[in-house]
Amino acid sequence: MFKNRILLIAGGTGSFGNAVIRRFITTNIKEIRVFSRDELKQDDMRKLYNNDKLKFYIGDVRDKNSIDDAMRGVDYVFHAAALKQVPSCEFFPIEATMTNVFGTNNILTLAQKHEVSKVICLSTDKAAYPINAMGISKALMEKVATAKSRNVSKTTINLTRYGNVMASRGSVIPLFIDQIKKGLPLTITNPNMTRFLMTLNDAIDLVYFAFENGDNGDLFVHKAPASTIETLAQALIKLFKGKSDYKIIGTRHGEKLYETLCTKEEMTKAIDMGGYYKIPADNRDLNYNKYFSEGSNSEELINEYNSHNTNILNVEQTMELLLTVDYVREQLESNY
Repeated sequence: MFKNRILLIAGGTGSFGNAVIRRFITTNIKEIRVFSRDELKQDDMRKLYNNDKLKFYIGDVRDKNSIDDAMRGVDYVFHAAALKQVPSCEFFPIEATMTNVFGTNNILTLAQKHEVSKVICLSTDKAAYPINAMGISKALMEKVATAKSRNVSKTTINLTRYGNVMASRGSVIPLFIDQIKKGLPLTITNPNMTRFLMTLNDAIDLVYFAFENGDNGDLFVHKAPASTIETLAQALIKLFKGKSDYKIIGTRHGEKLYETLCTKEEMTKAIDMGGYYKIPADNRDLNYNKYFSEGSNSEELINEYNSHNTNILNVEQTMELLLTVDYVREQLESNY
């Protein structure tokens, strides 16, 4: 499907963009366009990969003109540009809205204009039952994408939703490893807090699965295992032979006890596709009764899909999964 095609990665200088490039750069894809506002990271990537298939575009998803230039001739778009840090979005919710909501609208508007074949928008578990500005902005981003999907004919728009990617920027694993190497106690918010454990390869596989199987407006979720934060800390301490102590600092502002990938309401219509859930878009228009005068009892016996009720790993299983993460292996090798 990607043979002789042009792929644009919006927000392409992050962990996801680099993983996509590593996956596709040696294939018969014609061109990969990296679109972002970070010229330093683009220059680092240009030197790192040194490949003529890579093209770099400086721009911002808030700026339609910069997107317009990058979108010309594009076949597919992976939209990963976002403000993702919970604390910064809490302090600057308008900035989160401008990038995550209006920026997504710009991407989709220009994709439709240039008749892009398919767009995959990346979302987050925090969009399900959102309690913080980042989650709220991503939830609204999902609604924008779904609404856009109802009114396009030549462009297919899909969404993927996943939890924190292991060892990605801003995740807890690099912090814990740094604390272990410095001989410091690990700072744990809540020992019973659970988080899905997903690798970058899992994230790429999810996007690729959505690419292959998505009808307009569909949302895809990867079924991932989870562990408690205490289990994750113990697994890293064992791997790096560090101190066996940690201190509990308490749940930070905007954090949840567990991650939800599919809400109770979404699970009533979710299609089990093996390793993934597919949540079809509701493509009815406003002229139907359930918006106004009818209801449904189908949600009462359905549970949401979250990191408390998925497969919970023990310490040994978590260690085994950690060893599949490039960053963890590299840090272990640097110890010896």
